[in-house]
Amino acid sequence: MTTLMTSPNELLAQRMQRIKASPSMAAKKKVDALRAAGKEIVDFTIGEPDLATPEHIATAAVQAIRHGATKYTASAGVPELLQAVAQKFERENGLRYATDQLIVGTGAKQLIYTALAATLNDGDEVIIPTPFWVSYPDMVTLNGGTPVMLASTAESGFKMSAAELERAITEKTKWLLLNSPNNPSGSMYTATQFREIAAVLERHPQVNLMIDEIYEHFSYDDVYVSLATYSEPLRARTLVVNGVSKAYAMTGWRIGYAAGPAALIKAMTTLISQTTSCASEPSQRAAVAALTQDQACVREACRIFRERRDVIVPLLNAIEGMTCTVPQGAFYVFPSVKGLLGKRTPDGKTLATDLDVVHYLLDHAGVAVLDGTAYGTPGFIRISFATDLAIIREGCEKIASACRQLV
Repeated sequence: MTTLMTSPNELLAQRMQRIKASPSMAAKKKVDALRAAGKEIVDFTIGEPDLATPEHIATAAVQAIRHGATKYTASAGVPELLQAVAQKFERENGLRYATDQLIVGTGAKQLIYTALAATLNDGDEVIIPTPFWVSYPDMVTLNGGTPVMLASTAESGFKMSAAELERAITEKTKWLLLNSPNNPSGSMYTATQFREIAAVLERHPQVNLMIDEIYEHFSYDDVYVSLATYSEPLRARTLVVNGVSKAYAMTGWRIGYAAGPAALIKAMTTLISQTTSCASEPSQRAAVAALTQDQACVREACRIFRERRDVIVPLLNAIEGMTCTVPQGAFYVFPSVKGLLGKRTPDGKTLATDLDVVHYLLDHAGVAVLDGTAYGTPGFIRISFATDLAIIREGCEKIASACRQLV
């Protein structure tokens, strides 16, 4: 009997040809493989705190498990967590939401994807300012939308202007997808800039706002104020996405939450009910403790990351060929490597792109970083300072040594 095998091209949907694997996840896989082969690698690619989940949060999860909280929950989340999320938004952001305007998901990433899946029709446009988190464009594409990249520069502080946003809006624009504090640049919009952006969106009622505030608590120079607070009319078509992953060192617990229009939240809940069913109950119980108990752990994490930022920026700026602006939030620096392009490595290769720089630093310095091209901004690299000061200093010295060998 002859068995007919389906070729990969016949098996996979055509849309899979339009997306790529997450660059950050691919980098992690490569670093893990190199380490397994016995190589010493300084890993600056990690997008998660190196801190332990605070003990009182972990204890809440253990207690929940011991009391049998290991079952399916409502798809939107357990009532206690939805109430904790509502209290968080009111306490920290001055935003009031009813329970039917709130949802919990398996990480903020799932909620962004689910919101796009629930709203995009083929050809709908989503404006994404650069530099952007690597997953945004692919999530838009997977859901039939068209990502519209709105370029920014280091000179603009890696921020779009209200005038640039106005020019980018068309009759097909469905969403503005904004991330502040920004991954990878650490940029944050000022109150004046947010008011101007809100005014533009008020003039275009067909455009909805999705704002990813996952790095909200790592704001180093100013208190973060949500764009959703600047306009009551705009708030009615705004989805605010956040989660416990970064602020509470809970990346692996996979809990995100969002607030928005009740009709959108209902649609997202339906999609979750047909895909993942719900978020893990022990993780949800831990998130209740995170949001409702002592917040000193968040303030301490912010202090630690600010200290690391203040160490890494001057170290990178001391390297010839690199220029690094000071990030206002998140835990990344986004230095320009344009001064290294055109130089030759010791084995005679020319560094033509930021990706060439990334490969050179990994192969010759044993330092893993990510290329700015993956974030929509060629000529830069992303370095995470979510690691201890000794590793930061070691990695920067290795980068400096490798750069001194270029001609």
